[in-house]
Amino acid sequence: MFPLVLLFAISLLHSYEAQGSGAVTPVFVLTGKDLLLDVLSPVVLEEEDEFRWKFALNKKQEESVMRVSYNHKTRIFGRYKGRAAISLQNYSLHLRNMQQADSGLYSAKIERDEDELVGEYNVTVQDPVSPVELTVEFASNSSDSCILTVTCCTRVSDHINSILRCVNSTCSLNGGEMSKVTASGASLKIYLVDGTISCSHSNEVSSSIKVMEEVQQFCQTDAVGNVAIIVAPAVTSAMIGAVALSLCIFIKWKIKSCKHTVDDVPQDINPVQGLSPTATHAVVSFHTRPVQSAETQDTVPPETVYAQVYRAAKDKVWTPTPTTNT
Repeated sequence: MFPLVLLFAISLLHSYEAQGSGAVTPVFVLTGKDLLLDVLSPVVLEEEDEFRWKFALNKKQEESVMRVSYNHKTRIFGRYKGRAAISLQNYSLHLRNMQQADSGLYSAKIERDEDELVGEYNVTVQDPVSPVELTVEFASNSSDSCILTVTCCTRVSDHINSILRCVNSTCSLNGGEMSKVTASGASLKIYLVDGTISCSHSNEVSSSIKVMEEVQQFCQTDAVGNVAIIVAPAVTSAMIGAVALSLCIFIKWKIKSCKHTVDDVPQDINPVQGLSPTATHAVVSFHTRPVQSAETQDTVPPETVYAQVYRAAKDKVWTPTPTTNT
């Protein structure tokens, strides 16, 4: 039993040593910023030894960044001239103004009969993430809950949609997408903490966060809007009914007023009495022909027409003189 335990312990120790010496350390840097890479083991150069930093975009593309000889003579290669520097105390590499093309594997080696790897980094250069937008829209509601749609989007058309359900003043995410990894490797997420909804767009070197507080107000606002939608037609109908009723009352009053005006016109006018003090009436009548004898038939004047005009009582009565028709 003891040999088996000892063998297992030795295998774990070898595994740990292998990971410590050959493990690749991931490093992320913001575009345009500087990068400092340290060696993970002490560097001691002997005669004819060289220390070298290398860059490999992949296994087939490898290039030297700089080389340091035993007597500390330093050489910087190619596109790294003017951008790279090394510390001769600890052999760390300093790279300025990192760009997307600088993403790749950097390794530090002591070159001798058997090369010794003293540091290895997988460097990723990332741009800052774009600003993020957060929108909350009313979807539906019931007597005790409402459903909201939450959209988190970026300027490069990446977006996620989540469903938010609020019941009795408590809201929770209830479906849809909660997170997404974009094409650039950034993370897009929606959070809900203590009734506050937030949307974040982030990568390893930058982040953009949009926070919206009191998300439940969207339920209350839309509830009021729904009440208004229901009440508005009723108020409109009531107003139309009131106008119609007022119009009917006015028409009936107008008809009654006209009837009273007609009824006030005198029907039987007494030529002398009952006259209006402010009106003048004319009565036209035919004079009654007297009975004539045969002897006087030729001497009686023909039938006359005369008018009697009666004014108010205070005026004198004027009787026109009969006119004989010829």
